[in-house]
Amino acid sequence: MVRIVISGIAGKMGTRIGVLASQDKNIEIAGALEFPESPAIGKDIGEILAIGKTGKKVESDFSKIADSCDALVEFTSPSATFEHLEVAVKNKKAVVIGTTNLSSEETNKIKDASAKIPVVFSPNMSIGANLMFRITEEIAKALGDDYQVEIVEAHHDQKKDAPSGTAKRLGEAVSKVKGKMPPMHSIRLGDIVGDHTVIFAGKGERIELTHRVHSRDAFAKGALDAAKFLIGKKPGLYTMADVMGVKG
Repeated sequence: MVRIVISGIAGKMGTRIGVLASQDKNIEIAGALEFPESPAIGKDIGEILAIGKTGKKVESDFSKIADSCDALVEFTSPSATFEHLEVAVKNKKAVVIGTTNLSSEETNKIKDASAKIPVVFSPNMSIGANLMFRITEEIAKALGDDYQVEIVEAHHDQKKDAPSGTAKRLGEAVSKVKGKMPPMHSIRLGDIVGDHTVIFAGKGERIELTHRVHSRDAFAKGALDAAKFLIGKKPGLYTMADVMGVKG
């Protein structure tokens, strides 16, 4: 049994992670976090998730409940993420981080923390997106300089960062081959969960590699798989490719 604390339990991602965790016989929800002013503070976790009372309440201070868990699952803001990461390091707890819109300096802080605790960090926790990262690089290698590349991504109108972390990661896959980041185009409309398309265009033909997320459950399941993967692992910075057992 893997005991997890879910950060941002009342948010869209946190709620789906919680619901799926409650249905997984190998996971126990040991606790949950929200920002201090959240109306969820003090409420039973089961009330937030609509799964019946659990006897555990939503907290604002991770240090109060860190001892109760094996891993923290973090999909929140950069400021909350690093506050919680500091507590995780002090308490030697594994962390799954799906927070996006991080600076290079913040990413380096995660790398520093991973020298002390095991961390899975990915801009996208879905299996399909992580396969797309690998396939994009392979296609870029195969097509060479005869094909131009651009990336189009679409998300809901509440998403703050643009381009998305996933689009940047796809751009890095192309850049590894071509030596520069491809142009990226961001769309923010309605309730789009997440669409990403990499377009390879040559003379007389094009290849479009597309990944569409229909539900946040794709991310939530990946995050829970990552939490289970980290148990017993040595300190280090792991990716979803490691979780999936994908080599190369």
